[in-house]
Amino acid sequence: MSSWNDIVSGTRYSFKALGDLFFPRRCAVCEAILTCDEQNICNDCHTDIPYTRFWSWPENPAEERMWSKVGIESAVSLFFYRYTGSYGHILHKFKYGCNIPLGIEVGRDLGKKMALGGRFGDIDAIVPVPLHWRRQWSRGFNQAEIISRGVAEGFASQPEGKSITVIRSLVKRTKKTATQTRLSGKEKVENVKNAFHVNQKVASRLLSKGINHILLVDDVLTSGSTLAACATPLMKYFRVSVATIGFVE
Repeated sequence: MSSWNDIVSGTRYSFKALGDLFFPRRCAVCEAILTCDEQNICNDCHTDIPYTRFWSWPENPAEERMWSKVGIESAVSLFFYRYTGSYGHILHKFKYGCNIPLGIEVGRDLGKKMALGGRFGDIDAIVPVPLHWRRQWSRGFNQAEIISRGVAEGFASQPEGKSITVIRSLVKRTKKTATQTRLSGKEKVENVKNAFHVNQKVASRLLSKGINHILLVDDVLTSGSTLAACATPLMKYFRVSVATIGFVE
């Protein structure tokens, strides 16, 4: 059996090497050509990712920012994010370049670190922050949902890994909001006010199954207004923690 697996593995590697020869893949950060063993980010750039280490840091800056708006349980972000920095390319290429494997990879990285950090062991379910249906239709996917899938894979990949379900039907975005990027703090809060609605039937069903602690996932934590607006109606039913890939200082 092992020899057959070796043959299959070798064949896959050969096809991948052949594909890279004609269609070279490039690092999402530095644009260097990736080797067969590298995925979306080269090893050098992966080593230098500006990780926050919030997954093992109680009362971290992400939590303090969220607590100033809403009483969530905990908060975590994978790396410090700057719109103009090279590591900002990761989310830009995923979100606007439709690089789904990249989004899953960074989500998986976050999930692994959360599982090992010791602060998120009681998460029962993962809920991506929903997009309005028009925006999701135009983009083709919800970036928070892709990240959520990666986070779930990251948790499950660890020794004695925990299987956590990603639930898309719990929260709906009922208000089409303007992009938050150029708005002031007050404008951001007003923009997403009453933008999210919890499906009470789904909430009741989850509660009956013993689901108590929800992990709310988005791509970037800036002011925290969107996450707070989405967490507020959820907190009528569940304990809520939040997770993002990027954290804007």
